[in-house]
Amino acid sequence: MSTLPRFEAIPLPRSLVVVPPLTDAEFEAFCLENDGLQIERTNQGAIDMNPPTGRETSRANIEISARLFNWWSAHRRGEVVDSNGGFYLSDGSMLSPDGAYLLPETLAGMIAGKSGGLYTVRPDFVIELLSMSDSLAKTQAKMERWIANGVQLGWLIDPYRKRVFLYRPGAEVRIVAGKLLEGQGPMEGFVLDLTEIWNYYEE
Repeated sequence: MSTLPRFEAIPLPRSLVVVPPLTDAEFEAFCLENDGLQIERTNQGAIDMNPPTGRETSRANIEISARLFNWWSAHRRGEVVDSNGGFYLSDGSMLSPDGAYLLPETLAGMIAGKSGGLYTVRPDFVIELLSMSDSLAKTQAKMERWIANGVQLGWLIDPYRKRVFLYRPGAEVRIVAGKLLEGQGPMEGFVLDLTEIWNYYEE
């Protein structure tokens, strides 16, 4: 007979509305106090909280970050960002991608005195990797928000159906199912081989 204590699970809300809305400084302090969660803010001021990722998504995120960093290392222009980065967008939201890239001219627009905090400019390129806890429809809406706020290129990777949704401003969303993704615009020369990422979800 087990002698381990039994605890009643108290589920945390996935979304939290604070009245009045938190200031940027208060929001950043909230994020630091809850660093075990990925936290975002909608353009309405609601705080969205996501749980830690599972094994497959964690490994795939590392793969994506490594490929982005290797590509950046060849030219060292601008900046690459992993899944821990957060961006304040022009509509008032704060979103975190699973990977991102900023051109040098975009970085030049960072607000002075904000070094060390969240990004005060939008990225030029984002990758979102669908996880088991994500809703496809909600993640697609997030991609639309990225594009609406000035992102030039976005890839939404769905590893469960081995497909990728391609987003560009003023263009219809494309769905591709191959193993190689070739960058355009700010990501010219970047090629992401999806073979290993697909493999992580088959083990």
